[in-house]
Amino acid sequence: MRSLTLWLASLLLAACASPGPAPSARLQLRLAPAALGAEISLQQHLTVQREGRTDQLDTVLEIDARQLDLVGLAFGQRVMSLHYDGRELTTWRHFMLPAQVQGEDVLQDVQLTLWPAESIRSALPAGWELRESEGQRTLLQGGEPIAVIDYPDRKPWGGRVVLTNLRYRYKLTIQSVVNPQ
Repeated sequence: MRSLTLWLASLLLAACASPGPAPSARLQLRLAPAALGAEISLQQHLTVQREGRTDQLDTVLEIDARQLDLVGLAFGQRVMSLHYDGRELTTWRHFMLPAQVQGEDVLQDVQLTLWPAESIRSALPAGWELRESEGQRTLLQGGEPIAVIDYPDRKPWGGRVVLTNLRYRYKLTIQSVVNPQ
């Protein structure tokens, strides 16, 4: 069972990571937790679709003005954790997860989906743009769409969010349930 858990988790997280473009082509978004403007505690069910494959993972995400903490679970076992205090990102990954699984990428997807658009825009480097219309965000680099984020429930948390990463060719569906604080 433990081997199956690690195998599933590694497939899921590898689907979110890819050897990508040169570092200058990567966004490397790092927003302060306080820039979210809210305190949230979420249980999330993630579904990743890539290259005809579908994998799933559960997470617990807590954010307040000082920090962001995320724990990834597969079959009830921790396979990854992140702690970000606005300056330093600390990650733990199970040793069997592939090297391509990077905490920076996970943090960036969390911030792109949850943080206010104005906070994201203020941190974008030259050549990057975030467009927002009702129920959707589009991240562009040099005018080329990189990712599209849909909010079918019209809210960034406490519902469903679908992030389609066009550069790395994966689709991440996030179903969140708000935990009482």
